[in-house]
Amino acid sequence: MCYNCTQWTLSDFCLVGVFPRGRENTGFPHAPAHKGGCGQTTDNVFKEVLKLEKIGIIDLGSNSARLVIVNLFADGYFMVVDELKESVRLGQDMERDGFLKPQRVAETVKTLRMFKKLCDASEVTRIIAVATEAVRRAKNQRSFLDEIQASCGIKLRVLTAEEEATYVYRGVINTMDVPKGIILEIGGGSTKIVYYNRRNMLNHATLPFGAVTLTDLFSGDGLKPEAQAAKMEEFFTEQLKGLEWLTQLDPEVRMIGVGGSFRNLFKITKLVHKYPLDTVHNFNMPAEDFFPVYDMIKVLDLDKKKKIKGLSAERADILPAALAIIKSFVTYINAPGFIISGSGLREGIMFNQALPITVEKPITDVMTYSLTTLVKYYGCDEKHVEHVVNLSIQLFKQLRVLHKFPRQYLKVLKIAAMLHDCGMRIKYYNHQRHSCYMILNSTLYGVSHREIVLAAFTACCHKKEDINAYDWNRYRDVLHDDDIEIVKRLGVMLRIAESLDRSNSGTVKGINCDILGDSVIMKTEVEGDASLEIRAAMSSGAEFKKAFRKNLEIL
Repeated sequence: MCYNCTQWTLSDFCLVGVFPRGRENTGFPHAPAHKGGCGQTTDNVFKEVLKLEKIGIIDLGSNSARLVIVNLFADGYFMVVDELKESVRLGQDMERDGFLKPQRVAETVKTLRMFKKLCDASEVTRIIAVATEAVRRAKNQRSFLDEIQASCGIKLRVLTAEEEATYVYRGVINTMDVPKGIILEIGGGSTKIVYYNRRNMLNHATLPFGAVTLTDLFSGDGLKPEAQAAKMEEFFTEQLKGLEWLTQLDPEVRMIGVGGSFRNLFKITKLVHKYPLDTVHNFNMPAEDFFPVYDMIKVLDLDKKKKIKGLSAERADILPAALAIIKSFVTYINAPGFIISGSGLREGIMFNQALPITVEKPITDVMTYSLTTLVKYYGCDEKHVEHVVNLSIQLFKQLRVLHKFPRQYLKVLKIAAMLHDCGMRIKYYNHQRHSCYMILNSTLYGVSHREIVLAAFTACCHKKEDINAYDWNRYRDVLHDDDIEIVKRLGVMLRIAESLDRSNSGTVKGINCDILGDSVIMKTEVEGDASLEIRAAMSSGAEFKKAFRKNLEIL
């Protein structure tokens, strides 16, 4: 029912989605417009119902503490709305006696109080706080947890090594379209290795050495930085030899890097190679690009490392240890390179909270889930989006004899079709350009960087062929030489599909294309008057002929 009046009954609702445990299912009214005494429209009620809960997730690691604030939506989706990170170095100097040091504890208490203040100010209804390797191994764990509870009002749950590895796996598997993977997650106090095949976790291991602990272990030997790095590589390789299953990996397995050190590596690489995208998730780094970066950093002293652009000052002293771990792992499993994931433990928790079914099995269609999240978040007309997607798919399939694109480009067209109108969140005029920008800068899962760029420029063509040469050239390193023609063809298909739902009424139900000589005859299946839609679609005739070298007729 409406929150302000009681004019709807249970029969007016349908149950949708999957909801967090302990929450009641929520439905949305089928009625086209709410006419209750409160004066609210269906859209307003939908916006109220859509946001179910705001939660805070705190991840207390050996090196840093992170808070993310997340909106959970009623139909199993979520969106991060705020974040805070502090370097606390909780696991520093633990190797000597196994105790968390008073100075580190005090810094952690100070940080968690800040986190709690931000949660309260943001009206967070629930905080999920987890601690990992440093607290897991600490001999003074109990007193530390009690102090956090008393001083900050936060109850920390210490994850087991298996729970931590599982959350990391869920964060990766629900955001990446990599069927066979070996995950390397480098923390401050431990390194997790997870092997999965066909979206099933097969093996995992947690080695009690991370970027902080490995740095501490080799910092007092008086060796030069390069010799120190070699010792770290040798030491970590010996740890890997104890994992027999690492020698039995599927030959098609792909290495996936998770954690702050991998994200920092992306920032450095982005500046070195002038990479055009700011998106770390799904960034592909060949081994031949990684080794020069490692060779450059491992010989520098701390003062010089702090001057490297892209390297955060608080990570400068421990990054060489993390890179030594990566070098050892890449060499040991003979990986040609790795993909960097921007998702890990915290995202694993988010998915389990928003969509509890992911506890049992991962999302089957990562890309569509991600796109649907953005469609809802950007407030797009979902019926119009669905109709344009369906018409775009029909056009792609029926014009295949002309464009000859492999199926992978249907994926690009689907992204562009689902988000073609998201730019109207900024303003209607020239919204195709705003849509292009938003696609380039949104969090998209299960999609390569090249596919993101192609989809963004395809969406930019849904009103007219609107590709600026300067903007296009910015992404030359991501694109192929013939991609401009691909985008123009996909763009005109999207423009026709969008035009055939010009009134947002679903009048045009289907399309049948006949290719006769120098013409393409599009026969529309309609319910009602489709003159507006056909007229709008015919305005693409000149661009269609330019792209496909055929005249366009629409009946």
